[in-house]
Amino acid sequence: MSKIVRAIDVGFGNTKFVVGHTPQEVKCGSFPSLAYVSAKDSAQRTDGQRRRTVSIPIDKLFYEVGPDVHLAADTFRGTQLHDRYIETPEYLALARGALSYMRLSTIDLLVVGLPVASFQARKAQLERLMTGVHDVGAGKTVEVRKAVAVAQPQGALVHFTAAYGKQKTIAQEQSLIIDPGSRTFDWLLSRGMRLVSKVSSSVNRGMSDVLKTIAQEISSDIGRPYSDLPAIDTALRTGKPLLIYQKPYDLTPILPTAHAVARGAVSSMMEWIAEDYSIQNVILVGGGAFMFKDAVKAAFPKHKIHVIKDPMFANVKGFQIAGANLLSAEQADASSEES
Repeated sequence: MSKIVRAIDVGFGNTKFVVGHTPQEVKCGSFPSLAYVSAKDSAQRTDGQRRRTVSIPIDKLFYEVGPDVHLAADTFRGTQLHDRYIETPEYLALARGALSYMRLSTIDLLVVGLPVASFQARKAQLERLMTGVHDVGAGKTVEVRKAVAVAQPQGALVHFTAAYGKQKTIAQEQSLIIDPGSRTFDWLLSRGMRLVSKVSSSVNRGMSDVLKTIAQEISSDIGRPYSDLPAIDTALRTGKPLLIYQKPYDLTPILPTAHAVARGAVSSMMEWIAEDYSIQNVILVGGGAFMFKDAVKAAFPKHKIHVIKDPMFANVKGFQIAGANLLSAEQADASSEES
């Protein structure tokens, strides 16, 4: 029986995961990185509601996660936007929720990711957390036999290499992977497939900062606090009007402040990138790619910017490919030793 590889990318905005992998396609799923806690299993509700969530038991509490998690929400939207995110029960609930949606009982190799700035410090800790037997609720468990953590943009580099057919040339090239996520703006410089750690890092200046900046401008305009960040996000991504008090609200006058946030993040990165003329590939990924694209293009006017299709899933797709390659190499080594 062939061994099973899967990947999870628990971001501050969305949790992405792989549900299937063929030579032609890496199939993914996602849900918001929100976990709502209660003393009772949400699956035992008596209100007749059915929603696409799972209830993950951790330390005698239940964390509801999944695509319809907003239906479980109260007026407080609890998030874990801090550097010790992976130490929280919410993080574990999101990861185990992703495991539940994979519908597997055993995973031979699980690949997970971390922001660049915290990668070295927390890699071993995350690998230990994700290895072992996980209770995913409803009497089910998932055994992860081995876990490997990588820097999140490294996944995007692997995905880019496969998608653009650059396996034969990437070893001689320098690449800059730019990953604006919900909380962090990550960048990774690589030579071939290897991370250049001294010029790769993160700043806490992601899409959540863009959305909060816009919300503050709206609050000032309407004369009361406005906090519906998901509605702003949807309006920006779809071009559909934001509705406030049942009327379309024009975001156009506010957008320059949002673009200023993006430029600030890119400027922080450029302090680290001294020799931009040596970079062959500038790769833009992440859920915030659409909002940061203009700032990246302005910073690299002489480069072609590769904006990956479905940028939110670029990291997790690369995790999956890297995991499959790693497992194949290990199996080849084992066969060689036996012969």
